[in-house]
Amino acid sequence: MNSLELVDSFSEFKELKSIDKQTMQHVLEDVFRAMLKKKFNTDEHIDVIVNIDKGDVQIFVNKEIVADGEVEDPNTEIAYSDAIKIEPDFEIGEEVSEEFRFADFGRRNILSLRQNLISRILELEKDHLYKKYKERIGEIITGEVYQVWKKEIMVLDDENNELILPKSEQIPSDYFKKGESIRAVVSKVDMRNSSPVIILSRIAPEFLERLFELEVPEVFDGLITIKRIVREPGERAKVAVESYDDRIDPVGACVGMKGSRIHGIVRELRNENIDVINYTNNPKLLIQRALSPAKITNIEIDEEQKRASVFLKPDQVSLAIGKGGYNIRLAGKLTGYEIDVFRDGESDAEDVDLEEFADEIDSWILDELKAVGCDTAKSVLELSLEDLVQRTDLEEETVQEVLRILRSEFE
Repeated sequence: MNSLELVDSFSEFKELKSIDKQTMQHVLEDVFRAMLKKKFNTDEHIDVIVNIDKGDVQIFVNKEIVADGEVEDPNTEIAYSDAIKIEPDFEIGEEVSEEFRFADFGRRNILSLRQNLISRILELEKDHLYKKYKERIGEIITGEVYQVWKKEIMVLDDENNELILPKSEQIPSDYFKKGESIRAVVSKVDMRNSSPVIILSRIAPEFLERLFELEVPEVFDGLITIKRIVREPGERAKVAVESYDDRIDPVGACVGMKGSRIHGIVRELRNENIDVINYTNNPKLLIQRALSPAKITNIEIDEEQKRASVFLKPDQVSLAIGKGGYNIRLAGKLTGYEIDVFRDGESDAEDVDLEEFADEIDSWILDELKAVGCDTAKSVLELSLEDLVQRTDLEEETVQEVLRILRSEFE
């Protein structure tokens, strides 16, 4: 392989991987110098000239002219009689530049040189990919599903770089097939075995924030600010928004006419319920909005403990807690307060705590009832059979038996 073939082959590699000419030139010079240093024990007397555009490499070895019979190192010195054969005007003490031919490397060294070049180019590619995606953390990307495994999905971006979407970063109801288009946010970039691994996420709050930027121009332009986002991926999300322009209704702009803007986001998130609320610095008002659609009677706040006691009418408790407790849990995360729910008139002396029935009703059934805001006998009896079946995961027969036991307590 001559210099032309060698550089040409890496010029093609450069075009494929978008490595700039200057970087390519430095890599070629470094690799050639390393090989020459190994051959001559030094590279101080050698000039390497790389011309990427022409696909050419020239190597010149500079030797000092010494008197005949005084050559100690033929790599760096040349006898006067040999020097005047090149140029008759040379004198002792001057330097002679001889072009080093690739044939003098030997076939084994040429192959070694090529291997070193490939290794350096791959290192550059890995470094380039790592830096590129390190700067894109938090950005949304669109890729194509290339391979689906049990614990993760491999995604290819528009440059055919491999990205990973772990099962733990997927929405529980996500289902993708090979060849499908997929959107996710760049979560983190790790180095494993000297190779960059780009991790994607569809459950990160940043993914929902980027989707709002795509669907709501006012958010993208900065007219509406997303203050906080909390999510239970695939189930429910709460987004607090604010606008410094009084003419803009931030909630209305995010939801869109007849929900046109929010529907696109909901579909992308596999029908995740999204509550958009107006942000405020007033903690009581923020808690009230966060617990929507429940209507609150009164709120007492303990700033030191960061706890909030919320009082509601009995029929509003289950709304505040929500199915599976998602509503109250997300409200707590959004506001930063531990929220305790109480019923107005909860001190009814005739009421009985559900724990009192632990010997008659299984503990898992009691837990189901508490999850929907029912922690006393009367709070359960206030709801109809249909409501209890709909709001819990209990069978109708089980609910009927629970109601029978509770009613017998007051008969």
